Amino acid sequence: MKNKQNETVRVKQPERRQICMQMKSLDQMLPENHLARTVCAYVEQLDTSALYQDIVVTAHQAGRTATNPDVMLSLWLLATLEGIGSARELARRCERDMPYMWICGEVSVNHRCLSEFRVNSGEFLDKLLTDTVTAMIHSNVVAYENVAQDGMRVRASAGNSSFRRAPTLEKLKNEVQSLVDQLKSDDDSPGGGSGVKQASQQQRLERIEEALEQMEDLAARREKRKKGDGKKTRVSTTDPEARKMKMANGGYNPAFNVQLTSDMDSRIIMGVTVTNEGTDGSELPPMVEQLETRYGHVPKKTVTDSAYSTKSSVTQTTQRGVIPVSSIPRADQLKKHGKDPYQRQKGDTDEYEAFRQRMIEPENIELCKLRPSVAEFANADYRNRGLQQFNVRGLAKVQVVALWHAICFNFRRQLNLGVLPT
Repeated sequence: MKNKQNETVRVKQPERRQICMQMKSLDQMLPENHLARTVCAYVEQLDTSALYQDIVVTAHQAGRTATNPDVMLSLWLLATLEGIGSARELARRCERDMPYMWICGEVSVNHRCLSEFRVNSGEFLDKLLTDTVTAMIHSNVVAYENVAQDGMRVRASAGNSSFRRAPTLEKLKNEVQSLVDQLKSDDDSPGGGSGVKQASQQQRLERIEEALEQMEDLAARREKRKKGDGKKTRVSTTDPEARKMKMANGGYNPAFNVQLTSDMDSRIIMGVTVTNEGTDGSELPPMVEQLETRYGHVPKKTVTDSAYSTKSSVTQTTQRGVIPVSSIPRADQLKKHGKDPYQRQKGDTDEYEAFRQRMIEPENIELCKLRPSVAEFANADYRNRGLQQFNVRGLAKVQVVALWHAICFNFRRQLNLGVLPT
């Protein structure tokens, strides 16, 4: 019930049916210092010609006018910066939120074209990462002397219940194949069939077939580790390339392993890769190779946690001219058994012996102390911008999403370092 006092006091009442006219452009309705303006200015200075190569419609050729790739690039950059990873949500923002409406500038977009653009931009984003970091190396913004690597496990777009063993997968394959054949025959009959349902079941069949292919490789690897264990292998029918991994909460979930390497001086992300390996023990040499491919040479040192410092990884990395730095694996256990963890142990290579002795040096000890503030800083930013779970499937698409976040992280770092005007 209303308070009687409220009926006697005088207040301004809202009038929502009053017609008013505002003679303002989209540009006038967006604040001058809004992030959307900075994002668009950043995109304008990029070479985006590669995004136009697949557009076949020209001024003298009939066809539907294509959506401007620069607009979609700007939309996804701003969306990623604001923690939006859904194409449907982004399409809604383009209809109701002024920053996204301003970027569109009356250019209509829908969730399908936005989704396709996002996952098909991997090659462009990969080159953009290389070009922007190379420019910062040449301008001495990025030292590229010492780098830090760390991994983060991100949940896949698959559930635990989607994992099946080989016999179940074969049974599902036969069932879905029969359903697809039935839908095709119905589609050929007069006035019958559903093209959408047929396409959906065909995609499901392809995922099951891919799961069976993944099963063979996984079973062989498991059998090699432990005889008779290959028959227990399970693969997801939703995302065959996802693997069950131990997560930060102590549980096991379908996930991907996102590996990031950052410059220790500027914290700029220099390398990105996504794997379906549940451990980090073999991830150091491939990242060093990626850095050499991107920038033409390797860094002086790479700083990691002890999970990366397997004998194989340290040996391979050292042979490529990079000095691995990390805490000694199982140092406490060696001390407990009366052994010096900094001296050569049984099975050590010459490179690994040098690695043990190098970790006594104060300079390397200090680098290990600095590692969390560099390597885990990028991981935390990914999480804070909404990357708790991938909403795309397959390693290729997951890699593209990780690249979007890397480009946005570096964009923010460039603003903070004064490389880009705000």
